[in-house]
Amino acid sequence: MQSALHVTTKVLPGNKIEVEVPEAQIGDSVDVFVVLPEKLEPKKRSVLDIIEVSRRRHPSRTAEDIDKQLQEERTSWDS
Repeated sequence: MQSALHVTTKVLPGNKIEVEVPEAQIGDSVDVFVVLPEKLEPKKRSVLDIIEVSRRRHPSRTAEDIDKQLQEERTSWDS
């Protein structure tokens, strides 16, 4: 039966890694897989993309609707 060993290690200077395999003998051949952590890059969006998303979320709101809502809010402060 084929055995597997899962080892987590740090990258050493020179971009090298060191793995100890206690079950192996000197001269044994082994397969090594290196899985790099996924690095999420921030999604870069243009101002136009942001405006388009906003318009899709509130398609029926016009400038007049927004002005009316702001005026109602300001009026409520005086009450």
